[in-house]
Amino acid sequence: MSVATQQSQQFDDEELMGFAGPMLVNKLQASPTRENHIRHEAGITPQDCKKLADAGLHTVESVAFTPKKVLAGIKGISDQKADKIIAEAQKIVPMGFKSASVIHAMRSELVHITTGSTQLDTLLGGGIETGSITELFGEFRTGKSQICHTLAVTCQLPTSMGGGEGKCLYIDTEGTFRPVRLLAVAERFGLDGEEVLNNVAYARAYNADHQNQLLVQASALMSESRFSLLIVDSCTALYRTDFNGRGELSARQGHLGKFLRTLLRLADE
Repeated sequence: MSVATQQSQQFDDEELMGFAGPMLVNKLQASPTRENHIRHEAGITPQDCKKLADAGLHTVESVAFTPKKVLAGIKGISDQKADKIIAEAQKIVPMGFKSASVIHAMRSELVHITTGSTQLDTLLGGGIETGSITELFGEFRTGKSQICHTLAVTCQLPTSMGGGEGKCLYIDTEGTFRPVRLLAVAERFGLDGEEVLNNVAYARAYNADHQNQLLVQASALMSESRFSLLIVDSCTALYRTDFNGRGELSARQGHLGKFLRTLLRLADE
């Protein structure tokens, strides 16, 4: 059975504001107002907000998108408190139905980051799309890491030049990161090499658990400054060595699935 409903009013501006950008988790924090010094903005204590941030939930969006059992698994957060936190977060972050025109307006504002190749940008519909996950795959020595190095620079370009006007986070799992490559790309686009290097936050991941932990750190950095791109090179390399045989297949897939879901959550924010 299908049900069609007609709304006479457009979604209000306040609902659309939820998509203007991520809000820090302290938006949930209790704060006194002029009218009443014991009234709270959202009713969550500063201690609980700190616990959420320590668990890698640095924005209201990330809290709203997180399942209750994950919140309840945070030390010091009970089931009852988790329900309250989710309820407060979902009051701020719109999570219901929206009209297709709203979604169209949101997608029309997405930024595409150039790969440095006009032909490849055309195949990708304008470049690497922000707000989503793009996977590069291919045989050994086919240029995957080179594209990652190029994107680490082009994401810093102005939007008028195909950039994202933001910094880059780079998680390296295979030890293939080479700053000299960034300098070469920076020279090609007429950028200051030292400034380009300073705008790339680099971390080497040594095992699958560490790879997940780095996403928590990445979330914290992204809440403090504007990052337009997060690169993981390579996403699956460590899983091939940390999990062996069919006996660990389920554990590997679950661990990788959690990693990808966290990536998607960061992209959604």
